[in-house]
Amino acid sequence: MCRYTSKISNMQLSGIIKERISENGPISFHDFMEMALYYPQLGYYTSERNKIGEKGDYYTSTSLSAVFGAMIGRQLEEMWNSTGREAFTIVEYGAGTGALCHDLLDYLKNNRPFYNRLRYCIVEKSPAMRGKEKEHLSEKVSWHDSITDIGNFTGCVLSNELLDNFAVHEVVMEDELMEVFVGYQNGFFESLRPAPEELKDYFRQLNVTLPKGFRTEVNLQAIDWIREIAQALKKGFVLTIDYGYPSSELYREYRRSGTLMCYHAHQANADPYHYIGEQDITAHVNFSALEHWGLKNGLECCGFTEQGYFLRALGLMDYLRTPGQNVETNTSGLHQKAMAIHSLLNGIGTKLKVFIQRKGPITKELTGLALARMPV
Repeated sequence: MCRYTSKISNMQLSGIIKERISENGPISFHDFMEMALYYPQLGYYTSERNKIGEKGDYYTSTSLSAVFGAMIGRQLEEMWNSTGREAFTIVEYGAGTGALCHDLLDYLKNNRPFYNRLRYCIVEKSPAMRGKEKEHLSEKVSWHDSITDIGNFTGCVLSNELLDNFAVHEVVMEDELMEVFVGYQNGFFESLRPAPEELKDYFRQLNVTLPKGFRTEVNLQAIDWIREIAQALKKGFVLTIDYGYPSSELYREYRRSGTLMCYHAHQANADPYHYIGEQDITAHVNFSALEHWGLKNGLECCGFTEQGYFLRALGLMDYLRTPGQNVETNTSGLHQKAMAIHSLLNGIGTKLKVFIQRKGPITKELTGLALARMPV
């Protein structure tokens, strides 16, 4: 998309948000973020704007190296074996450019018994991203608006850097828990209102007491998401890769301003009220919440670790030594590949977390969790 068109879209979306505020009064930060990211055709994720890679706003593991998809494929092979080698469904939420799906299936083609019993379902609500995915994905792949359209299945629900882009409620602890609302008068401004019971109950269920002045995010959509998955999954796993922490880390004093961040042209900022529709807005995932509400809906925790440990445990370094993996012949290509692997393991690999849950009579331990586990 050209910059001129992008600016027009930005102005249109800002105007739409201002108009809504003018007609109905201040809106919750959750509703502001939802519109900024997902408003039809104009939101960040629903527009045609390039988002991932050098010409976008950020890099993901899948944009760095196809080896990432191969390692996920290795873990899925083990999951298939542990569920009885029956028909197996992979459900990927928010597949982005489709790179993970492509690389994963490319790896699994070498395991014909598994590949022949496999179907790959992508849950994608962005028409723009669905169009990009369909450009280079066809065999084995189908697209769905919701996991409920797929029916009950045995398999694995997979998400990579998804939940940190769900719209969140912003809260501040004063004499009582307050929720952040967004108004407009010669510019966007924030105000506080007493938080509804649903937000207060979130912290009660997690046994979290916020100190006065502490600001943070509440991702209620993640609770609905894990509940919906648990209802659809008959037997198998939920593999979640994302930025975040357990409650014990997320609510430490030095995070009293929250974790909300924005990304535009590979530059980070903390102002969601600029570049509306043109920048990504993220908030760290609370993995303790995923575990808590997962357990309430029949999902047992398998383990929680950093992505770097996860990939090493699955044999990434040995895989790189196999014939055909070191195909680069020039120095710049080899250097670029080495930098990508370093980032997968030691860069974003130390920041991204891997959380795996399971449902059904499955007892085998997963190789990806063998090296290092952290408490959730």
